[in-house]
Amino acid sequence: MKAALHNYQDRMRRVLDHIDRHLDEDLDLERLSAVAAFSKFHFHRQFAATFGLSVHRYVQLARMKRASYRLAYSDAQSVTDIAMDAGYDAPDAFARAFRQRFGQSPSSFRNSPDWEPWLVAFGPLDNARSKRMRTFTHDDVTIRDVPTTRVAIMEHRGDPATLGNTVRRFIAWRRAAGLHPRTHPTFNVWRSERRPSTPAAYSTDLCVGTDQPIEPNGEEIKAGEIPGGRCAVLRVVGYTDNLEPAALYLYRDWLPASGEEARDFPIYCQRLSFFPEVPEHETVAELFLPLK
Repeated sequence: MKAALHNYQDRMRRVLDHIDRHLDEDLDLERLSAVAAFSKFHFHRQFAATFGLSVHRYVQLARMKRASYRLAYSDAQSVTDIAMDAGYDAPDAFARAFRQRFGQSPSSFRNSPDWEPWLVAFGPLDNARSKRMRTFTHDDVTIRDVPTTRVAIMEHRGDPATLGNTVRRFIAWRRAAGLHPRTHPTFNVWRSERRPSTPAAYSTDLCVGTDQPIEPNGEEIKAGEIPGGRCAVLRVVGYTDNLEPAALYLYRDWLPASGEEARDFPIYCQRLSFFPEVPEHETVAELFLPLK
């Protein structure tokens, strides 16, 4: 019974991975049911029962999320090209759908995103993907000696709903400074819970590794370092927007059973690949729990 359940879940996860890998292609029921090796007559009901939304809506949301990321964090594509990649035949149709979902036109969102309706709109997508999260085991954690890394820091303090604006500024600053993610590592240092008791208490640092002199260029950029030493390291592959389950595993399950003690530095992550440069299920992050 357990093996059959795991097999069923693996087939459904395979569908999500296929969707994210082929967002530019035709993703009809016949093709997706074949990926899952299920009958096309029942697949759409099985999908909705498993993930809480229809196949059609999942595909729409996945395409729209990629489009919104490209609008907010990159100017490499025009709105027209982004609309076509999202599966719309004309920019006007994309603009209507975008405005209906987020309350902004694509151009307005590119210039000044309103993140609160954005977060609400993608709640069902995040919930669906959380159902495919793997469980972690003791064997997934390694202990590694890491070097001290000098970093430039942009702090985010306050409502996590506005974190996207800080990320936009951070990307723009590091781009102007020539600190490309391929050559300069990217870190997040979490100084509060993901959802503290009050939004104002949320606190995280966006960091980029660099030995260069730091030029703020109008931004509040600080020099700092991520200390070296022993760390418990947990690698997470796929859907790395929400790393809280992995962090909870390290704190709640792995640490008490390991006999280790945590050092006086917050848990942090290094982001090794980024959406939408890679499909979301291929994004990679490593969490570091500093140890004594």
